[in-house]
Amino acid sequence: MNFRSSTSASRPFSIASLARAALPALLLCAGLAQAQVVVTGQWVRATVAQQKATGAFMQIKSPTAVKLVSVSTPVAEVAEVHEMAMDGSVMRMRPVSALDIPAGQTVELKPGGYHVMLMKLKAPIADGETVPLTLVFEGADKMRMSVQVQAAARSPAAAAAAASEGAKDMHGGHGDHKH
Repeated sequence: MNFRSSTSASRPFSIASLARAALPALLLCAGLAQAQVVVTGQWVRATVAQQKATGAFMQIKSPTAVKLVSVSTPVAEVAEVHEMAMDGSVMRMRPVSALDIPAGQTVELKPGGYHVMLMKLKAPIADGETVPLTLVFEGADKMRMSVQVQAAARSPAAAAAAASEGAKDMHGGHGDHKH
């Protein structure tokens, strides 16, 4: 099927030729959107034999405002973004539906603050193991992009040492949290 442009009646074009011309530009834009979110310092707290939950931590930065809307991993049945917050005089942990990543700012997921909870673990996570995580971000245009990261597991002792370097671990390994 050919159409004639209303501004240039001398050149017929087809929808297929228009799509072929636009495809490289669309792929370039998709690649740029995926490249904008940067995740650094990712790690997961290693577990002991019977532990069914643990936390993942990282820093996230994007030049444009996005939201972290979901997380998944093959090592756990459930992965959620959680926050630690004071409720009166009690520190509580709760899931959040999305985590805002403001344009140009680094948001740190750390023990005692926002973090990713990995629950219903399929097996223990050993010190030094690599845990794959898929982070899904949504932009203001409602377009979603996935970022794949590999997080190194740290032993409880290494995690405690890291926590004492600037982030106090307020929830002792995630094992006894309440929702």
